[in-house]
Amino acid sequence: MTQNKVWKIGEINSAIKELVENSLMPIWVQAEVGTLNIHQSGHVYMTLKDQRSQLRAVFFNGAGPARQIRLKVGDQVEVFGKLTVYEVRGEYQLSVRQIRPLGLGDLQRRFEELKRKLETEGLFEPAHKKAIPLLPETIALVTSPGGAAIRDFLQIIERRFPNIHVQIYPTPVQGHGAERNLAAGIEFFNRAKQADVIVITRGGGSMEDLWPFNEEILARAVAASEIPVISAVGHEIDFSICDFVADMRVPTPSAAAELVVGRREEFEKHLQRSEKDLKSSLQFVLQEVKNRLKLASGSHVFREPIHIVRQKQQYLDDLMKNLSISLERTLHDNDLRLQLVAGKLKSNSHSYFRLMHSQLNGLIGKLDALGPQNVLNRGFAILRDSETNETIMDHNQQSGKELQATVSNGTIDLVVK
Repeated sequence: MTQNKVWKIGEINSAIKELVENSLMPIWVQAEVGTLNIHQSGHVYMTLKDQRSQLRAVFFNGAGPARQIRLKVGDQVEVFGKLTVYEVRGEYQLSVRQIRPLGLGDLQRRFEELKRKLETEGLFEPAHKKAIPLLPETIALVTSPGGAAIRDFLQIIERRFPNIHVQIYPTPVQGHGAERNLAAGIEFFNRAKQADVIVITRGGGSMEDLWPFNEEILARAVAASEIPVISAVGHEIDFSICDFVADMRVPTPSAAAELVVGRREEFEKHLQRSEKDLKSSLQFVLQEVKNRLKLASGSHVFREPIHIVRQKQQYLDDLMKNLSISLERTLHDNDLRLQLVAGKLKSNSHSYFRLMHSQLNGLIGKLDALGPQNVLNRGFAILRDSETNETIMDHNQQSGKELQATVSNGTIDLVVK
């Protein structure tokens, strides 16, 4: 019964769609772009091929990513998507979710690794960014001398400020080893110390073309520069490690030139506004001073300045008068104090002298009572050796020794028995 069923085309395509879409997971495919149609709807239709076969592919809403990588016929790409069946035409195709140039996956991985490393070290911090001078006298340009970037840059400089000096360090901007030459240009201008700002620039290109600006040696040279560095690499959609490390990033070389020198008209307008503001400020200050002078000139001080002197003289006379009165009062008070003290001293001195005289007489009486003559008068005698006239203090004397005794009214000769 089943073998005799007659299938419709739509049923066959639907069955194939279910079979294909449910049997395979999303996959990465490496291929060459054979045909390419970026539709106005924003969808991208293309044919992917290798040496033997081809495969239709559709990238819904993929116009932006395709333009970002500048997708064109002949490009080698890596595409991530899922096999689907377009039932209307009975064709299977790859429904694309992501597309990148061949080898970009490894480059993107290296880009992210270096970005994380330098960001961890703090090389992207705003605190490390140096200010770009408002109007530099000398601009250092590190770029290829034959590229469109330098022509655009110099045309804008010439048109806006032709008297600004531009120094160029010629160097390759793509290919193996270009990053070393670019870093050498940054280091050269830092040694010379003749530039106010360094602009490192090139036009747009693929990620592979711009890769020298993602190398660590260039990033560290930019970070170590003492001169402010502006990075103007590629187009607005392009970002490089150099952009993150530089003191300022601009999307194009032309934008770098416009940023560095500004517009002559803008500077002139700014100067005119500043001049107008300065004049207004000066006029305001001048009018304020005039008003203060007018107010001061109308005061009593300026009309009769001698009046102030006379007031001060009168005040001085009052001070002298008060001082004289105060001095007389002080002297009078002191004189009274002196008289009082003198009276006390005089009264006290008589009592003191009587006391001292009485005490002195008592002492004299005591001295007289203790005198030698009074002692002799009381019946005492002083014995002396008749030969030596020494006073005898010891009773042990030799028998027959002659002595002399002094009494109150004379002397007596004695012999020791």
